[in-house]
Amino acid sequence: MVPVLILGIIALLGGVILVVASIFMAVPVDEKTQRLVEVLPGANCGGCGYSGCAAYAEAVAAGNAPGNLCAPGGAAVAAKISEITGLTAVTTVPKTAVVTCLGSCDKTRDKMNYQGIQTCEAAAAFYGGSSACSYGCMGFGDCVEKCVYGAISVKDGLARVDQTKCTGCTACVKACPKSIIKMVRIDQTHYVTCLSKDTPSVTAKTCKAGCIGCSRCVKVCPSQAVKVVDNLARIDHALCTSCGKCASVCPTGVILQRGVCEEKAV
Repeated sequence: MVPVLILGIIALLGGVILVVASIFMAVPVDEKTQRLVEVLPGANCGGCGYSGCAAYAEAVAAGNAPGNLCAPGGAAVAAKISEITGLTAVTTVPKTAVVTCLGSCDKTRDKMNYQGIQTCEAAAAFYGGSSACSYGCMGFGDCVEKCVYGAISVKDGLARVDQTKCTGCTACVKACPKSIIKMVRIDQTHYVTCLSKDTPSVTAKTCKAGCIGCSRCVKVCPSQAVKVVDNLARIDHALCTSCGKCASVCPTGVILQRGVCEEKAV
């Protein structure tokens, strides 16, 4: 019985010490920060530029960050943050992810039989991946693994974004080693689905859905919003009027209307 009593006394003293320590060593919690954490979605996606929702809440509470950086939360969360902080809510245009590549298996070819680690990051480090186009999607799905909302899938070797599920958190953008996933404002209706800077002849040989720099889009654009730079069409969305003429004349179909033609293309 003596050993049992000794152990019991030791356990009791240890418990008392822990309770006292928790009281005197407790870190005070900022009430405003706690309230901000509660209204944030808890995705910890990093789209706001901070390591997670808690870090972002601390920055907002300290006045070091605006309250409209949470893409998954959108305007609703921004409004709640404004109520808590007393700051005026700044309206922002939501963004969504788009894949600037149409090089699916039936439209491009491989330059080698890659049998290494089945991730985009690993494949990109090995001579730029197996695709003949060094600028295109490799289709191993690093972006799929990072998307906590299930908005991305890979079909026929090409990443696809379900924009009805996309929250604009940018996790997929950071995961893509080729940087082919871009964030566009929802009011930007047209975009170029190619990043190749190869010469037109090389692009035509490597991918049936690549920009060949023909400048037809440039000639028909009434607002001069389209230019060809480094053999690649680019749209200045500050000038674009969403007339769609550029998409209608593109011989390879690389200029898409977001949410409309995109479904037909993929």
